[in-house]
Amino acid sequence: MDVYLVPVGRDRHELYCEVPDSPDDEMQESEEQSRGFFKRLRHRFGEMLAEAERERRQPHTAKAEVGWAGRLKRQTLRWVAESIAEQRLLWLLRKETEAHLFYPHDLDKDAAMAIVRSQLGRDFDKHRFWMIVDTLGFIASGLLALVPGPNLLAYYFAFRMVGHYFSLRGARQGLRFITWHDVPCEPLTALRAAIALEPELRGRSVRDIASQLRLENLATFFERTAIPTP
Repeated sequence: MDVYLVPVGRDRHELYCEVPDSPDDEMQESEEQSRGFFKRLRHRFGEMLAEAERERRQPHTAKAEVGWAGRLKRQTLRWVAESIAEQRLLWLLRKETEAHLFYPHDLDKDAAMAIVRSQLGRDFDKHRFWMIVDTLGFIASGLLALVPGPNLLAYYFAFRMVGHYFSLRGARQGLRFITWHDVPCEPLTALRAAIALEPELRGRSVRDIASQLRLENLATFFERTAIPTP
């Protein structure tokens, strides 16, 4: 697995990766195999991810949803797709034992790894906290099971609970078990200089760097994380 330490400010970096949008093998279980509450929940989580990915990649082909329930579903899927983008790296790390860390060549490898470990440590603490909060919310939402109709609040907390669980596992895997192979990367250093450029020049420079690194969505990620919203 290739992981990129992307400079998004003078002294700020974010971890980034790109992988094909394929279903998570661990969550591809049939209904017959999905025995037990958590396995059934994980299976439903995988189905929701797959549907959200289809919505994200081909929104123009999606059928128009009628009524408030349809609009709510579309909005929920967009929110799920955004959550996938934010947590995908951690979800993927949980199954890895080795990874290549590409980092700006103006950092030494010890400094780069210190940044990685600091960020993964913060991620671990954050997702552990929110997993506990959402687990309590999921339990409390069970009171709405007496109300006719789908328990949307329970679905919301269930999705968040499973997502934070996977993220926590990924952060722990990165901290404790993954062997990191350091790879200095000059194009990543150029991203730091691009931040100060005028928007048009910056966009062209970032797209060129993304092309060099063969990272299709790097430009979008960089604009979202490095450029403040007016």
